[in-house]
Amino acid sequence: VNEFVKKASRGAIDGYNFYSVVDSPMTTCGCCECITVILPLCNGVMTVNREYTGMTPCGMKFTTLAGTIGGGVSTPGFVGHAKIWIVQRKWLQGDGGIKRLVWMPKMLKEELGEKLVKRLEEVGMTVDMIADETVGETEEDILPYLQEKGHPALEMPPIIG
Repeated sequence: VNEFVKKASRGAIDGYNFYSVVDSPMTTCGCCECITVILPLCNGVMTVNREYTGMTPCGMKFTTLAGTIGGGVSTPGFVGHAKIWIVQRKWLQGDGGIKRLVWMPKMLKEELGEKLVKRLEEVGMTVDMIADETVGETEEDILPYLQEKGHPALEMPPIIG
């Protein structure tokens, strides 16, 4: 795959990793349904859907994020994807998977519904372990909540470095 990517991009991209937001994430256009971003303070990631218009813990709204990472480049720390990808077992597998998910909008939790509940149960988590805008919109706001809930991302190896 990486040989094809390098050839098709005329050398602009050496390759990418379908399963990581840290190590050579997939390229993204601005039309993706969701964007996942590293939240270093929380040792995890947040994901935001296009329909959510509020601020996110990374300090940017969806529209700003889409403008930042769109254009077909690989941007470590950021990756665009479909909503349904969040509940797939391979989502962010290279970074620890769904156990890294620390924040997402309430509307996206509700939209994914039972699929999200079941996927989280598979890894010993519950939906209420994932913060949303009702908890906070900054890393500093959501960290105490994650600590209170015993979120597994806080005990995982550092996501960066």
